Amino acid sequence: MTDKIAIFGGTFDPVHTAHIKVAQAAAEKIGAKKVVLMPARRSPHKNKQPLAPDTDRIAMLKLAIADKSLFQISTAELNRAEPSYTIDTIGQLKQKFGGDCELYWLIGADMLKSLPLWHKIIELMDQCNISVMNRGGFDKPDFDSLSGKFDKEIIEKLRKNMIETPFIEISSTEIRQKILNNEDASQYLHPDVLDYIKKRRLYTATD
Repeated sequence: MTDKIAIFGGTFDPVHTAHIKVAQAAAEKIGAKKVVLMPARRSPHKNKQPLAPDTDRIAMLKLAIADKSLFQISTAELNRAEPSYTIDTIGQLKQKFGGDCELYWLIGADMLKSLPLWHKIIELMDQCNISVMNRGGFDKPDFDSLSGKFDKEIIEKLRKNMIETPFIEISSTEIRQKILNNEDASQYLHPDVLDYIKKRRLYTATD
Protein backbone atom coordinates (compact mmCIF):
# COMPACT_ATOMS: atom_id res chain seq x y z
CA MET A 1 0.00 0.00 0.00
CA THR A 2 1.33 3.43 -0.99
CA ASP A 3 2.21 5.72 1.91
CA LYS A 4 0.45 9.08 1.83
CA ILE A 5 2.44 12.02 3.18
CA ALA A 6 1.15 15.58 3.66
CA ILE A 7 3.50 18.54 3.38
CA PHE A 8 2.58 21.78 5.10
CA GLY A 9 4.78 24.75 4.33
CA GLY A 10 4.85 28.15 5.97
CA THR A 11 7.01 30.70 7.72
CA PHE A 12 5.78 29.46 11.15
CA ASP A 13 6.73 32.80 12.66
CA PRO A 14 5.74 31.59 15.23
CA VAL A 15 4.09 28.17 14.87
CA HIS A 16 0.72 28.24 16.66
CA THR A 17 -1.97 25.76 17.65
CA ALA A 18 -4.05 26.44 14.53
CA HIS A 19 -1.16 25.34 12.30
CA ILE A 20 -1.02 21.99 14.06
CA LYS A 21 -4.81 21.46 14.25
CA VAL A 22 -5.38 22.32 10.60
CA ALA A 23 -2.52 20.09 9.40
CA GLN A 24 -3.75 17.26 11.62
CA ALA A 25 -7.30 17.59 10.25
CA ALA A 26 -5.97 17.60 6.67
CA ALA A 27 -3.88 14.49 7.33
CA GLU A 28 -6.93 12.66 8.69
CA LYS A 29 -8.97 13.55 5.58
CA ILE A 30 -6.17 12.39 3.28
CA GLY A 31 -5.30 9.33 5.31
CA ALA A 32 -1.68 10.49 5.55
CA LYS A 33 0.65 8.53 7.80
CA LYS A 34 2.79 11.61 8.44
CA VAL A 35 2.83 15.39 8.09
CA VAL A 36 6.05 17.11 7.08
CA LEU A 37 6.25 20.70 8.33
CA MET A 38 8.31 22.72 5.86
CA PRO A 39 9.53 26.07 7.23
CA ALA A 40 10.19 28.52 4.41
CA ARG A 41 12.85 31.16 4.29
CA ARG A 42 10.07 33.52 3.37
CA SER A 43 6.55 33.07 2.10
CA PRO A 44 6.78 32.77 -1.71
CA HIS A 45 3.99 35.36 -2.06
CA LYS A 46 5.26 37.89 0.49
CA ASN A 47 8.36 40.03 0.31
CA LYS A 48 8.87 40.29 4.06
CA GLN A 49 11.47 38.15 5.74
CA PRO A 50 10.37 36.13 8.81
CA LEU A 51 11.08 38.09 12.00
CA ALA A 52 12.48 35.14 13.95
CA PRO A 53 15.76 33.57 12.74
CA ASP A 54 15.60 30.15 11.08
CA THR A 55 17.13 28.45 14.13
CA ASP A 56 14.44 29.85 16.41
CA ARG A 57 11.60 28.91 14.07
CA ILE A 58 12.92 25.33 13.86
CA ALA A 59 13.34 25.19 17.66
CA MET A 60 9.72 26.34 18.14
CA LEU A 61 8.47 23.74 15.65
CA LYS A 62 10.33 21.00 17.52
CA LEU A 63 8.71 22.08 20.79
CA ALA A 64 5.24 22.27 19.20
CA ILE A 65 5.39 18.68 17.86
CA ALA A 66 7.49 17.03 20.59
CA ASP A 67 4.56 14.86 21.71
CA LYS A 68 3.04 14.31 18.24
CA SER A 69 4.43 11.32 16.34
CA LEU A 70 2.41 12.23 13.21
CA PHE A 71 4.65 15.24 12.55
CA GLN A 72 8.22 15.73 11.45
CA ILE A 73 10.20 18.74 10.24
CA SER A 74 12.11 19.22 6.98
CA THR A 75 14.65 22.01 6.54
CA ALA A 76 14.96 21.35 2.79
CA GLU A 77 13.77 24.83 1.80
CA LEU A 78 15.88 26.60 4.43
CA ASN A 79 19.03 24.78 3.34
CA ARG A 80 18.61 25.31 -0.40
CA ALA A 81 20.04 28.37 -2.14
CA GLU A 82 17.47 30.78 -3.51
CA PRO A 83 15.46 30.70 -5.61
CA SER A 84 13.83 27.73 -3.87
CA TYR A 85 11.06 26.02 -5.82
CA THR A 86 8.40 23.60 -4.64
CA ILE A 87 9.18 21.22 -7.51
CA ASP A 88 12.74 20.83 -6.16
CA THR A 89 11.42 20.17 -2.66
CA ILE A 90 9.08 17.47 -3.96
CA GLY A 91 12.02 15.83 -5.74
CA GLN A 92 14.01 15.77 -2.50
CA LEU A 93 11.10 14.33 -0.53
CA LYS A 94 10.54 11.58 -3.09
CA GLN A 95 14.21 10.63 -2.74
CA LYS A 96 13.87 10.60 1.05
CA PHE A 97 10.60 8.68 1.35
CA GLY A 98 10.81 6.59 -1.82
CA GLY A 99 9.41 7.26 -5.27
CA ASP A 100 6.24 5.25 -4.67
CA CYS A 101 5.00 7.51 -1.83
CA GLU A 102 2.03 9.76 -2.57
CA LEU A 103 2.71 13.37 -1.63
CA TYR A 104 0.05 15.96 -0.83
CA TRP A 105 1.15 19.61 -0.74
CA LEU A 106 -1.25 21.59 1.45
CA ILE A 107 -2.02 25.18 0.49
CA GLY A 108 -4.49 27.76 1.73
CA ALA A 109 -7.44 28.71 -0.48
CA ASP A 110 -5.98 32.23 -0.75
CA MET A 111 -3.05 30.78 -2.74
CA LEU A 112 -5.23 29.24 -5.45
CA LYS A 113 -5.26 32.40 -7.56
CA SER A 114 -1.45 32.50 -7.83
CA LEU A 115 -1.06 28.77 -8.52
CA PRO A 116 -0.67 29.18 -12.32
CA LEU A 117 2.41 31.35 -11.64
CA TRP A 118 4.25 28.62 -9.68
CA HIS A 119 7.50 27.38 -11.22
CA LYS A 120 6.89 24.31 -13.44
CA ILE A 121 3.38 24.03 -12.02
CA ILE A 122 2.15 21.42 -14.53
CA GLU A 123 5.12 19.16 -13.79
CA LEU A 124 4.62 19.78 -10.07
CA MET A 125 0.99 18.65 -10.22
CA ASP A 126 2.12 15.54 -12.03
CA GLN A 127 4.59 14.80 -9.21
CA CYS A 128 2.26 15.47 -6.25
CA ASN A 129 -1.29 16.31 -5.25
CA ILE A 130 -1.94 20.00 -4.56
CA SER A 131 -4.55 20.02 -1.80
CA VAL A 132 -6.37 23.30 -1.27
CA MET A 133 -7.52 23.69 2.33
CA ASN A 134 -10.92 25.32 2.66
CA ARG A 135 -11.51 26.69 6.14
CA GLY A 136 -14.85 25.93 7.75
CA GLY A 137 -17.40 28.71 7.36
CA PHE A 138 -15.82 30.07 4.16
CA ASP A 139 -17.14 29.73 0.61
CA LYS A 140 -15.55 26.98 -1.43
CA PRO A 141 -12.60 28.12 -3.60
CA ASP A 142 -13.52 29.22 -7.11
CA PHE A 143 -11.77 26.54 -9.14
CA ASP A 144 -13.61 27.68 -12.28
CA SER A 145 -11.56 30.90 -12.16
CA LEU A 146 -8.59 28.79 -13.32
CA SER A 147 -10.34 27.96 -16.59
CA GLY A 148 -8.11 28.99 -19.49
CA LYS A 149 -5.01 28.72 -17.28
CA PHE A 150 -5.19 24.97 -16.65
CA ASP A 151 -6.69 22.06 -18.56
CA LYS A 152 -10.08 20.83 -17.39
CA GLU A 153 -8.51 17.61 -16.02
CA ILE A 154 -6.12 19.58 -13.81
CA ILE A 155 -8.91 21.79 -12.46
CA GLU A 156 -10.98 18.71 -11.64
CA LYS A 157 -8.02 17.13 -9.86
CA LEU A 158 -7.62 20.29 -7.75
CA ARG A 159 -11.33 20.28 -6.98
CA LYS A 160 -11.20 16.59 -6.02
CA ASN A 161 -8.22 17.13 -3.71
CA MET A 162 -9.79 20.05 -1.82
CA ILE A 163 -9.87 19.47 1.95
CA GLU A 164 -12.30 20.99 4.44
CA THR A 165 -10.45 22.08 7.57
CA PRO A 166 -11.69 23.64 10.82
CA PHE A 167 -11.87 27.41 11.09
CA ILE A 168 -9.58 28.77 13.79
CA GLU A 169 -9.46 32.53 13.93
CA ILE A 170 -5.84 33.41 14.64
CA SER A 171 -2.71 34.22 12.65
CA SER A 172 0.99 34.50 13.37
CA THR A 173 0.75 38.24 12.65
CA GLU A 174 -1.88 38.70 15.37
CA ILE A 175 0.14 36.61 17.83
CA ARG A 176 3.28 38.67 17.18
CA GLN A 177 1.26 41.83 17.80
CA LYS A 178 -0.07 40.46 21.08
CA ILE A 179 3.44 39.61 22.23
CA LEU A 180 4.68 43.07 21.19
CA ASN A 181 1.84 44.65 23.19
CA ASN A 182 2.60 42.37 26.17
CA GLU A 183 -0.87 40.78 25.84
CA ASP A 184 -1.73 37.17 26.69
CA ALA A 185 -1.15 34.82 23.73
CA SER A 186 -1.12 31.59 25.74
CA GLN A 187 -4.33 30.18 24.24
CA TYR A 188 -2.78 30.22 20.76
CA LEU A 189 0.65 28.74 21.50
CA HIS A 190 2.01 25.49 22.89
CA PRO A 191 3.21 26.32 26.44
CA ASP A 192 6.80 25.35 25.59
CA VAL A 193 6.72 27.55 22.49
CA LEU A 194 5.48 30.50 24.55
CA ASP A 195 8.23 29.91 27.14
CA TYR A 196 10.81 29.81 24.34
CA ILE A 197 9.54 33.09 22.87
CA LYS A 198 9.78 34.75 26.29
CA LYS A 199 13.26 33.41 27.01
CA ARG A 200 14.56 34.43 23.60
CA ARG A 201 12.67 37.75 23.74
CA LEU A 202 11.26 37.15 20.26
CA TYR A 203 8.79 39.58 18.67
CA THR A 204 9.42 42.25 21.32
CA ALA A 205 10.39 45.82 20.53
CA THR A 206 14.09 46.44 19.98
CA ASP A 207 15.85 49.68 20.86
